[in-house]
Amino acid sequence: MPRISALGLDIGRRRVGVAGCDGLGLVATGLCTLKRTSFDRDVAYLQDWVRERQVSVLVVGLPYTLDGTLGNQAKQVQKYAQRLSAALGLPVEYVDERLSSVEAEELMLAEGVSPSWNKETIDRKAAALILQRWLDERRELGNG
Repeated sequence: MPRISALGLDIGRRRVGVAGCDGLGLVATGLCTLKRTSFDRDVAYLQDWVRERQVSVLVVGLPYTLDGTLGNQAKQVQKYAQRLSAALGLPVEYVDERLSSVEAEELMLAEGVSPSWNKETIDRKAAALILQRWLDERRELGNG
């Protein structure tokens, strides 16, 4: 079974949730939340994770509108993801991330944690949910 090393990203205006997966591509785990400052600093920060985890692909959540179209936010995410892809020298794949933040908040509530005080945790959990969807889809298609 080939080793899988993907970095899942939940890209927002202020923060980027970051998740990684085990080498078998079975389980995604939230790693950290990057507070966006400048693009160059964002790239430098992510470069450390790419190097450490030997990442071969970026998996980015794309916030489609509820009717399935690409709205302004999705276009901004694509633009930022394409810049990251070029700067890090990695391909990017997109996953429909509709409601991933809501799902992350529900998981936190089930754990007895207040989402309103833990925005960074929501971003990290959302990134893990995005990456897990990608991993599950690969397995279902026989690519993983």
